[in-house]
Amino acid sequence: MSRLIANTLAALALMLVMVAPRAAEIPAGAYKLDPAHASLLFRVDHLGFSNYTAHFTNFDATLEFDPENLAASRVVATVDATSIETHYPEPETIDFNAQLQGERWLDTANHPEMTFRSTRVDVTKPGAMRIHGELTLRGVTRPVVLDATWNGGYAGHPLDPNARIGFSAHGTIKRSDFGMDFGIPAPGTTMGVSDAVEIIIEAEFNGPPLAGQPSPNE
Repeated sequence: MSRLIANTLAALALMLVMVAPRAAEIPAGAYKLDPAHASLLFRVDHLGFSNYTAHFTNFDATLEFDPENLAASRVVATVDATSIETHYPEPETIDFNAQLQGERWLDTANHPEMTFRSTRVDVTKPGAMRIHGELTLRGVTRPVVLDATWNGGYAGHPLDPNARIGFSAHGTIKRSDFGMDFGIPAPGTTMGVSDAVEIIIEAEFNGPPLAGQPSPNE
């Protein structure tokens, strides 16, 4: 039985090698976020007791990407600030999503959209980079740096006929830089919500069609 299992696994591995394109075959060009395989989370320290985590459900991004020249990559992302989701357990009692959209926090009535535009990409090691850019939040624009990892990709597959690439990224901003200073703990205490906000991103992008396949825009 063990020999049969080993032979089966070997056969599956061989099939994957045969159908999976090499990384060198991934085409350069314009890529667009696949929202079905992307997440945008943020975390803040709450009273020193936990890292409170929430996320946004509606965001988009475009990427100019060249696997042979990661430093030439450029990304533009937009986030619908009204799509914040806290999963507050009693929404009929307290609409926490609405509270965070209020004037003290995201102020979505006046600033419904956040944007990020990269200005420079520094490759720190193979597949890893620091993305320098400008984040506009609540009408304020500040420089932000994201540490990102290119997780790989392929030129396409018969069941997924466009190039696909994936990234993980994270960074930290100070919310006070964008006019959100409500609830920041007094110096030397943790009684409140931290000024520092950690951003966590997981994203896959679709790119040029596999050879012989029509463009998704056609």
